[in-house]
Amino acid sequence: MRQFKTGERVRIANRVTVGHVRVPTYVRGKIGIVDRELPEFLIPEDDAFGRPKGRTRPLYIVRLRMSDLWSDYRGSSEDTLELEIFENWLEKV
Repeated sequence: MRQFKTGERVRIANRVTVGHVRVPTYVRGKIGIVDRELPEFLIPEDDAFGRPKGRTRPLYIVRLRMSDLWSDYRGSSEDTLELEIFENWLEKV
C-alpha cells in the first residue's frame, strides 16, 4: 500500500549516503508536492550494491519550487523542478 497520494506535501529525507542513490543532495530536506504516482520499479541500489534482485518500491514525481531550492533564485515564482523519488526517501509533512 502506498504511503503518499497525488497532491500531498512531502519532505525529501535529509540523509548522508555512500554512493549514488538517485536523490540529489540539493533537494534533501526540502518540501515538495507529489505530482504523480508512478508504478513500482526495481530498487536501483540493489543492483549497485550487489543485493538480491527483484525487489520493487513505489516511485513518485515530486514537484519543488525553484525558489525553495535556492534562496537567490531570480526566475518566476512559478518555476518548478520535478524529480522521480522513491517512496523510502519521502516523509510526511
